Amino acid sequence: MKNLHKVVALSAVALLSLTACGSGNADSSATAGGASASAANGKVANADKPLVWFNRQPSNSSTGEINMQALNFNKSTYYVGFDANQGAELQGQMVADYIQAHADKIDRNGDGTVGYVLAIGDVGHNDSVARTRGVREALGTAVKKGDQIVSDPTETNPGAVQEGKVGNFKVVELASKEMKTGAGATWDAGTAGDTITAWEGKFGDQIDVVVSNNDGMGMAMFNKWSKGAGVPTFGYDANSDAVAAIAEGYGGTISQHADVQAYLTLRVLRNALDGVDVMTGIAKADEAGNVLTDKDYRYDEAQRSFYALNLAVTADNYKDFLDATVPYAPVAKQISGDKFKVWLDTYNSADNFLGSTYVPLLQKYDKLLNLNVEYIAGDGQTESNITNRLGNPSGYDAFAINMVKTDNASSYTSLLAQ
Repeated sequence: MKNLHKVVALSAVALLSLTACGSGNADSSATAGGASASAANGKVANADKPLVWFNRQPSNSSTGEINMQALNFNKSTYYVGFDANQGAELQGQMVADYIQAHADKIDRNGDGTVGYVLAIGDVGHNDSVARTRGVREALGTAVKKGDQIVSDPTETNPGAVQEGKVGNFKVVELASKEMKTGAGATWDAGTAGDTITAWEGKFGDQIDVVVSNNDGMGMAMFNKWSKGAGVPTFGYDANSDAVAAIAEGYGGTISQHADVQAYLTLRVLRNALDGVDVMTGIAKADEAGNVLTDKDYRYDEAQRSFYALNLAVTADNYKDFLDATVPYAPVAKQISGDKFKVWLDTYNSADNFLGSTYVPLLQKYDKLLNLNVEYIAGDGQTESNITNRLGNPSGYDAFAINMVKTDNASSYTSLLAQ
């Protein structure tokens, strides 16, 4: 199907608006209508331009409730991320499976108890909360408050965990902490490296397993201590350095299918700009043959959200994941069409996953999808460090936003609504 951004094609766009719900469970709001014609000519209000929130879903950091106002900012607004609960369950199960498979040597001091420490990324981030809960549930250390597993660090809430059991072993969470700098940056690898040194000094050979909410922190702890101590470390993100480290004793990681996420982030914008069914090149093949399957992602119509599905990466399959920046083959074909200008930010220039995996993938997909993307990287601490560089939203056709804090969607939409 040719691009529908030219004025002469408006009637075809209107037809697409009526038929968009026929694929991938997207409803009739899942099209950009005729907006692309005006976008190309600078006539669309910034508030009506396509917007994708990615990696950090607009939500209440205390309750986890999704901010549907932000996801309904306009008819071309969506979220792209990954299935946090599915991935969290995978990580927890991966750790539990490792303990049972290595029962003959996992208990370093032979006391019948497997002790683990846990690096928490951001206590207010839904993904961090899910991963903490997933590990605790799989290892039996979870404590419930109402119908929810408590995700607090033991540093601030010693009662957040209980004694668990895996196989014939008792399991205890020796310590957990939010890895946060004095300046407020979270998911901080340097803090994790310093913390594992302190934990080793306090717990010694009681530490049998190290678990981290992401690979950035996991690798900092692995390189600082656990590699030399022969203690398996488990992370999340399948960053290239972490995958390679599995050959050196890193226990395993979880692939968020970043290749699918990066594609979806830009593909959803491209479709909105072209005025075609949002599922083009996603649930249904485009002209070039790009298409995904339900094994790659799921779409939640009520949440206006695309979620990539996760994969466990262990010693059995890590060689298939050594380069995390290779575009996903089923959606790596060049498309035709006019170029549009996209403003895209990442919350922290120092974030290992975003910097070493996600952005390199985006940079490959922007060429395949004929998008001119301007990349902005924040300081990981304040939204203003990012929003101050969005001084001229009228100069862009679409926006992809990765917030510092999930509560702060209005910091961006207020600029676009002016």
